[in-house]
Amino acid sequence: MVKIYTKTGDGGETGLLDGSRVGKDDPRVAAYGEIDELCAVLGVVRAGSRHKALAALLGKIQRDLFAVGAQLADPKARIGSRKSKAALAPESVKGLEAAIDRHEAGMEPLRAFILPGGSTTGSHLHLARTVCRRAERAVVALTRKAAVDPLVSIYLNRLSDLLFVLARHENQRLGKPEERW
Repeated sequence: MVKIYTKTGDGGETGLLDGSRVGKDDPRVAAYGEIDELCAVLGVVRAGSRHKALAALLGKIQRDLFAVGAQLADPKARIGSRKSKAALAPESVKGLEAAIDRHEAGMEPLRAFILPGGSTTGSHLHLARTVCRRAERAVVALTRKAAVDPLVSIYLNRLSDLLFVLARHENQRLGKPEERW
C-alpha cells in the first residue's frame, strides 16, 4: 500500500515528474498549484449544480486541467507525448470556443460591467473565473523563466472567458438578474 505522506517535502521541496526537486515556492509549482485550485473550484461547481450538461462540460475541463498540471510539472516537456491523457490538443481550445458560442447564443449582449453574483452556481463560476485568471498569470510568469507550451496560456485565456459566459448563462437560466456596476 502506498502511503499518502512521504516526508520528502518536509524541508520545503517537492519532486517534479522528471525526478528533479525544487522549492515549493518555485514558479513551476506555483503554476500547477493554481491549476489544482481551479480544478477543485470547478469540482465545487459540479457538486452544487443539478444541471447535467454543465457538470459534463466541467468534467471535461477538469480532465484538461489535469493534463495542463501534468505538463507544468514536467520540466522536460515529455509527459504529453508519453501519455495521451496528459496532452492538450488545439481541439480543446476549439471546444471551449464552441461552448462559449453555444452558451452566449440568445443572451443579452453586455453593455456594462456586471458584479459577480446571482445564483450559487453563477457565483461559483465567477469565482472559478478569477482563479483561472490567477492561474493564467502564474503560467505567464513561468513562461518568462522556462519553456511552456503556448497552448496552455491560450487554453486558460479561453477558459476564463467560458467561465464568465457560463456564470451569466446559469444566472439567466435560473432567473437571477445581473447586477450592473
